[in-house]
Amino acid sequence: MRAPLERTFDVFVTEIGAWWPVAPFSIGTDRVRDVTVDPRMGGVVVETWDDGSTHTWGRMLAWDPPHGFTMSWTITPEPTEVELTFRSLAPSLTRVSVEHRGWERMTEAQLEAACALPGGYRGGAFVRGWGVVLDALARHAAGDADADAGSAGDATATAAGDADAEGEER
Repeated sequence: MRAPLERTFDVFVTEIGAWWPVAPFSIGTDRVRDVTVDPRMGGVVVETWDDGSTHTWGRMLAWDPPHGFTMSWTITPEPTEVELTFRSLAPSLTRVSVEHRGWERMTEAQLEAACALPGGYRGGAFVRGWGVVLDALARHAAGDADADAGSAGDATATAAGDADAEGEER
């Protein structure tokens, strides 16, 4: 990400509703009006719909600002975990790494089923999805919401578990 460590972390946590691609990466897609993070151990990540209802994505399991956090991820068929790590590479360059784990909790049918992107989890849709999310974060953190998604900076998405997907790096 072409932004300082603290800014990148802050943008992820406090401005998530402004940059997160809710279509297709949410429960309510076009009904979502905001996404918020309760920034503390045990805090929740929720999306708020146009009718005011809230829908939880997960809960903070580890909280270490500005270096990272781990949260449960409850919008998959079985709960998984997402760990985000933020590391400064230079004064205005931050590496954001994502490890999405817990896929072994899912059945073969759940892993192969359709999800937000074509191909199912087994087909690597979650790795591609995190790439899209990190691209959006990079553009917003750099202050360029209209930038081409291909110029996102330095981001890494990896998968752990039995989903057989390769990580990707930008």
